[in-house]
Amino acid sequence: MKFFNQHRKMKKLACMLIMASLLATSAVGCSKGTEESSVANQASQQLEAYTVNLGYYNCDHMVPACVGEAAGIFKELGLDVKISGNGKVPQAMAAGQMDVGYIGTRGLMAARPKGSPIMVAATNHIGGSMYLVVSNDIEKPEDLLGQPVAIGSDPLKSESWVCGYSQDTGLPSDPSNYECLSFGSDADKYLALKSGNIKAYTCCDPWGSMAEYEGTGKIMSTYMEMDGAMGVCCAFAMNSNFEKEHPDIARKMVLAHTKSIEYIYTHPVKAAKIFADYYNVPEEVAMMTIYKKTVAEGRTLTWKIDDTQYAHAMEGYKKYDLVDELPEYDDVVKKNILAESGAKDFDEFIKNDVDEIYPVGMSYDDWKAKAMEIDA
Repeated sequence: MKFFNQHRKMKKLACMLIMASLLATSAVGCSKGTEESSVANQASQQLEAYTVNLGYYNCDHMVPACVGEAAGIFKELGLDVKISGNGKVPQAMAAGQMDVGYIGTRGLMAARPKGSPIMVAATNHIGGSMYLVVSNDIEKPEDLLGQPVAIGSDPLKSESWVCGYSQDTGLPSDPSNYECLSFGSDADKYLALKSGNIKAYTCCDPWGSMAEYEGTGKIMSTYMEMDGAMGVCCAFAMNSNFEKEHPDIARKMVLAHTKSIEYIYTHPVKAAKIFADYYNVPEEVAMMTIYKKTVAEGRTLTWKIDDTQYAHAMEGYKKYDLVDELPEYDDVVKKNILAESGAKDFDEFIKNDVDEIYPVGMSYDDWKAKAMEIDA
């Protein structure tokens, strides 16, 4: 009997030790946070075999696409992604020919009521952060009157022209005051200015920084806000059919988008090298560009979906007659995909991982020195 009592005590002790071990293991896992556990689980999740067609175009706002590929973020998350960079991405997305794409919010909003299977899965860039670049012999805005300028064949349908440059400089918005030209890309506009064929062009970076770097032109006006408030410039857009047919991959793509933006903020030198390679510009121009997007102009690269910013942008599209018909907000902005992706909270990420190292207002020289030190 004494033996059996001792045996029961030993079994009880063994069970208690096993239970304690399990609890300790669980506690260690939880201590890393629900967010990291979610990301780890997603990273280990077996995805179906599918090649995602991701599009971006020749604008610095779209650089997360390149970072996702070059930094190995897609591969790390088990994604098979084919990226395409060209000026036809918005049209391809609107036509339902791409799974995911980085495109302007206005074009996305205009396409949805026409039956396009396109929606916002996450934000990509707030504000305008776009530029009116002029040749060096243009000393004041009025010098552009009657001149050949690359502002599009119908600038009255350009929010950056109507709501930005014309208001900022006092120039008339009516295109009859200029020789209005269209080009296939911002790079083409830059070459036209460099060769003396035009006197000004509107662009996003790196083509503003490139003009400054090479001394071929100067930025006369920067478009950041619409009617004094921040809107949404471009989004991480998704084909709704793709999301329905491949929900796990869709959420993983959103997670990859957020991790790519994290990388740009925390490894700006490495991100700039990627940018320079994909956009075929000098690394210094890429550094200038990354600085503008993450420090000089605020935290404009973001995945956060801010209802107020989207509402303001949509109000502007209506006020200035920039789209024929607006969609219902909840029909085009699908916040659940981001919420279910396992992504970090953007504001918390900036507060915890960026603000102390690269505060807004930091000079370019100080930012570059710190960035080089971190990515040495």
